[in-house]
Amino acid sequence: MSSELALSQFNSVTPEYQMKPDILAPTEGAYEFDGADRVIDWALENNMSVRGHALLWHEATPDYFLQGSRDDIRARLEDYIQTVVSHFKDRVKIWDVANEVISTDIYNGSNGVGPDRRTNWFNAVGNGDYLDWAFLAARAADPSAQLFLSDYNTEDPIKQGYMVEILRRFRERNVPIDGVGHQFHLRLNASPTAALSAIEAVDNEFAGLINHITELDVSFYQDPGTCYETGTNCQPDLGPNPPENLLADQARLLRNIFDRLVTKPSVESVTFWGVRDGDSWLNSNPAERFNYPLLFDRDGEPKSAFHAITDPAYEI
Repeated sequence: MSSELALSQFNSVTPEYQMKPDILAPTEGAYEFDGADRVIDWALENNMSVRGHALLWHEATPDYFLQGSRDDIRARLEDYIQTVVSHFKDRVKIWDVANEVISTDIYNGSNGVGPDRRTNWFNAVGNGDYLDWAFLAARAADPSAQLFLSDYNTEDPIKQGYMVEILRRFRERNVPIDGVGHQFHLRLNASPTAALSAIEAVDNEFAGLINHITELDVSFYQDPGTCYETGTNCQPDLGPNPPENLLADQARLLRNIFDRLVTKPSVESVTFWGVRDGDSWLNSNPAERFNYPLLFDRDGEPKSAFHAITDPAYEI
C-alpha cells in the first residue's frame, strides 16, 4: 500500500538503505547493486525521480574504507564514488554526497567542538578534508548531477553556524556543491521560524545554492535527552489512536512551514521520511511506541496534515 500511495502522491523517491556504502560495497571491490537497481528502475518506470542517499555516512561505512594512510583512504573513497555514481549515471541526478557530518555538539555553546562532527571518517583522516575528496570525486564522476550536503538540526542556531562554516570552507577551497539538504525531524512544538532560518542562512550568504527538505517528519513526543541517551524518562505510549488535538497541532505546524517554504525560490524539493505512520523509524526510535509523524495513517488514509498542506481551504 505504501508503494501505491507513493506513486499517487509523490514524484520522487529516496531509498532509505539500498544506496548506502555498507549495502552497495560490504566487501572491498565487490559491489552489490541489485537491490538499489530494483528500487531505481521501479521509480523511473513510474516517472519518479530518485535521490541518491548517501555516498558517505559514518554509520554506514564498512571498516575497510578507513584502513591505511590518508592517501589510501582518499583513493578508496574516490574509487567507490566513481564506481557508484557512474553505475547510476543518467538514472540518479541528485546525490547526498555527505550525510550528517556537521558537529552535533550543540549543547556546549562556545565550548562546543565544531564545525566538523568527530566521526570515524574525521578521526581516520585527521580533519574534514574527506568532505572535499567526496564532492570532488562525485563531480568528476557525473558533472551534471546535483551534489548536496545533508544534515539534521540545521534549524538549531549553533549547528546552523557550523553548517555555514563548512559551506564557507567549501567556497574558499572551490569544492563543488549545488545545495543543502535539511533533515527536518521536528516535534509538535517546533518553531516554523526556526525551521525557515535554516533556509535563510543558506540564502543569505550562498546565493545560487539550492535548498531541499530531505527527511521531513513530526514526532508526537517531547522526550527529554535522557530518553535518547539512556532510554529513561521517555513519554508514555499514546497508543494506537492519536489524540485529535495533536493531529490538529501537526496539521497547523506543517501548514505554517509549507506556507513559508513556498515563498523561498531556493527550496526546490520536500521529501517526507516515509509514507504511512506505521512505516516510520520513529515508532522504534528512541523507544518502541506508536508514533504519527507522516501524512497518512497506518491504513493509508490521509490525515489532517495531508489536507492542511494540499488544500488551502481546509479548516483545521
